[in-house]
Amino acid sequence: MNDEVTGRGSDAPATSQRAWGERYDRTLMNTFGHPRRVFVRGRGADVWDADGRHYTDLLAGLAVHALGHAHPAVLEAISGQAATLGHISNLFASPPQIELGERLVGLATLDAPGTPARVFFANSGTEANEAAFKLSRRTGRGRIVAMEGSFHGRTMGALAITHNEHYREPFEPLPGEIVWVPYGDVPALERAVDETVAAVVLEPVQGENGVVEPGPDFLPAARRITAAHGALLWIDEVQTGLCRCGRWFAHQRAGIAPDVITVAKGLANGYPIGACIALGDAAGLFGPGQHGTTFGGNPIACAVGCAVLGVMADERLADRSEELGAHFAGAVMALGDPRIDLVRGQGLLRGIVLNRPIAAGAADAALDAGWIINAPRPSVLRLAPPLIVTAGQLDAFVAALPGLLDTVQERS
Repeated sequence: MNDEVTGRGSDAPATSQRAWGERYDRTLMNTFGHPRRVFVRGRGADVWDADGRHYTDLLAGLAVHALGHAHPAVLEAISGQAATLGHISNLFASPPQIELGERLVGLATLDAPGTPARVFFANSGTEANEAAFKLSRRTGRGRIVAMEGSFHGRTMGALAITHNEHYREPFEPLPGEIVWVPYGDVPALERAVDETVAAVVLEPVQGENGVVEPGPDFLPAARRITAAHGALLWIDEVQTGLCRCGRWFAHQRAGIAPDVITVAKGLANGYPIGACIALGDAAGLFGPGQHGTTFGGNPIACAVGCAVLGVMADERLADRSEELGAHFAGAVMALGDPRIDLVRGQGLLRGIVLNRPIAAGAADAALDAGWIINAPRPSVLRLAPPLIVTAGQLDAFVAALPGLLDTVQERS
């Protein structure tokens, strides 16, 4: 193994996957299980493990590495800001924090120009959702309407509005009075929302539920229903936002302006950050001392966020995501493989729906063959590659897919 792969000095011995895994098991809490691989280096959509094996990353750290690994603009932003000003707490402000806030406000109000908006910076998607949860309480109401199949995070407030009982039940009782509505069901949403509801929270595409979309009328109806009852419309764009689904925000496809938008994953290309964006009257709900964070909005994270948004705009990555996603979906369906029912999703957030519950085995076979994807549901394979992935890399995976499915059948 060469030094470029290991990242170690020429006189240092290489450490194998197995050795790293044993050290992991002795040291880290067992929240994720034994690591399937230990990765040591990446560039673009390519990564290498501790044994020197190459993989094509078609998951981007769960839709995080929008610009791929080791993007030069990200490296320059981190090193430049770290050499200038690293951390000051939120007792003070920094130019990168203010500039990133301005950019996010501009993007959030594209469909409602002139609307006042303000940003609270956090460190992750679940923390952005915690901020939105607290913000909803400032309406004086307590009930939240959430969607069946939803995923909003693992901290206690975000977990309360995450539908999967496997995640929720071990930690109940959870905060809030949550009302569950079938995702995409307009009549059910109309029945659930009244003047006691603080907010309706939904994802424009449910990624963890297997890349599921509602009907085209659902988001406009949610906007109409919440406005009629004075409730907040809170759109969770943690996975779907920032060019992932072919728009700056996936809800913009429906032409609506929500009251609250939460974002995180793609914002700083792997540097921890999240943001809760409040629009209109909601922008003034928080006052001094009503929420806080030590690390949120730190200068380095915000400098990276500015760099990422700059690259996304300059390289028109929303359009690229739309085009490559359509190309990929068409190529998968052109296989004519009887085990594949359809391809769901928008842009470069895609779910390959199989007609048998073999997705976990197929994801394992893909990893063994050098492809990083995952299986959020028993019959769904999810791909969320870097937005800079090439058509050739996607086509190579499509060509390999029937063989991966063959491998699962042979193991069965």
